[in-house]
Amino acid sequence: MEKCPMCEKGKLKRILNKEIIHGVYLGTYPAKKCTYCGETFTSGDTMEKIEKKAKEKRVWGLGRKTKITKTGNSLAVRIPKEIADYLKLKVGEEAYIHPEDHKLVIESK
Repeated sequence: MEKCPMCEKGKLKRILNKEIIHGVYLGTYPAKKCTYCGETFTSGDTMEKIEKKAKEKRVWGLGRKTKITKTGNSLAVRIPKEIADYLKLKVGEEAYIHPEDHKLVIESK
C-alpha cells in the first residue's frame, strides 16, 4: 500500500466512494482512502466522469460567495441567479431559515 501524501501517516486503501455535490448523489466511483486521516483521492479519469455527471445534474459550479448586507435592523443574504434558477426560486416566495451545525440553512417551500 502506498503512503498518504496528505498526512504521511496512513496508507491508501482502495474503496468505492459515493460522490455527492451540494446534496446531489452523482454515483459511486473508485478511489483511495487514507487509513489515518480519511482523505480520499481519485484519478484524473475518475474526476472527469464525476465532473461530467455533476454538469449533467446541473450542480457543477453552483457554490458561490456572497455578501451579507444590512437591511433595516436585519441582515440580508443575496442568492446568486444561478442558484435561484437551479432551485426555481421566485420573488415573494416563502422560505424557512435556521442555523444548523454552525451553518445557515435556507429551505425553499
